[in-house]
Amino acid sequence: MAPRCWRWWPWSAWRRARPPPAGSTPSFRQQFSTQEQPPQICVVGSGPAGFYTAQHLLKHHPRAHVDIYEKQLVPFGLVRFGVAPDHPEVKNVINTFTQTARSGRCAFHGNVVVGRDVAVPELQAAYHAVVLSYGAEDHQALEIPGEELPGVFSARAFVGWYNGLPENRELAPDLSCDTAVILGQGNVALDVARILLTPPEYLEKTDITEAALGVLRQSRVKTVWIVGRRGPLQVAFTIKELREMIQLPGTRPILDPTDFLGLQDRIKEVPRPRKRLTELLLRTATERPGAEEAARQASASRTWGLRFFRSPQQVLPSPDGRRAAGIRLAVTRLEGVGEAARAVPTGDSEDLPCGLVLSSVGYKSRPIDPSVPFDSKRGVIPNMEGRVIDVPGVQPVSFSDWEKLDAEEVSRGKGAGKPREKLLDPQEMLRLLGR
Repeated sequence: MAPRCWRWWPWSAWRRARPPPAGSTPSFRQQFSTQEQPPQICVVGSGPAGFYTAQHLLKHHPRAHVDIYEKQLVPFGLVRFGVAPDHPEVKNVINTFTQTARSGRCAFHGNVVVGRDVAVPELQAAYHAVVLSYGAEDHQALEIPGEELPGVFSARAFVGWYNGLPENRELAPDLSCDTAVILGQGNVALDVARILLTPPEYLEKTDITEAALGVLRQSRVKTVWIVGRRGPLQVAFTIKELREMIQLPGTRPILDPTDFLGLQDRIKEVPRPRKRLTELLLRTATERPGAEEAARQASASRTWGLRFFRSPQQVLPSPDGRRAAGIRLAVTRLEGVGEAARAVPTGDSEDLPCGLVLSSVGYKSRPIDPSVPFDSKRGVIPNMEGRVIDVPGVQPVSFSDWEKLDAEEVSRGKGAGKPREKLLDPQEMLRLLGR
């Protein structure tokens, strides 16, 4: 679940002082010039994006104060609920975030749901700036028949289940089948495949939940297919995760050499990270392993494979219609080259038997508050370089601004022998102030 962060700058710059609430009397401190008041910043979401934002503000603005609001009772978002349990080194960033949270200029407020417990307009009124970094909390639907069948889960929910996300604790996936299919070829897909196939004893000393570990101990899944619409040159996972899969104890990879025909010449001009990744795929698919690796693979009881040029058409039901029993895949071909290549159907299809389908085709955000614009089609808050757009921004006028307008009125009145010619159009006044 990639973190997302949008800034909501209600005024032209967050350094400006906020006005007192309507009907209240400004405090002595609020009557000071804007430069005298420490900036008060609100960050919604305590995942990596939220904490890195807070860390940056505290470091570069020594008088700033940051309040972090989080809907969960506990902090750290994706670091706690998204990073695989067998990747503890990635979670070390929690130590840095903890130091940020312990700062006297930072406060964490868990168990507060923005949009329900407090509205975004209320936060705008209380802070100089509001940063929306609440992440992508939903998954992209497959929008194919059979998606609603038991045995079909989003990878997001499955990851949340084994990582202890409260909303996914009742997921209870049935792992009594022989074959699982993961739709998508990104790092999350490989994380899920690795957890499904890792011998449970290797996970016992991680922070995986005991409930999930108990289900994995009883798992009968022996084969995992990781399916992508496009080809080897378009996979989204990285070389580190691929190496982990290739070296996973008790497993062997299944790659079709025909998927890699002609690829050796085509990778010469691609960027180095993509080239190294594709070369590793090529070696795994086409080269005979050494004696030691061959012996390891021969003794493997579990397998995993990459299926390219396949797009999901339908989840196939069991004879009684009560759960998933397979998936129908459309065979595709590529139009275009490189990263921009599009998968288009050839008209052919194939059925792949399986008892578990995990969808890992992307994430999207949910709207947080009716007052915040939201693009439901793309699943994002409309923004320009992070700044929320399509909302009226408050443009306060300082007393020095008034003095500029005052001088303009006096100047206009002088020609007519008047003390001043009052400005009547608010938009003209803002233009005169360069707004």
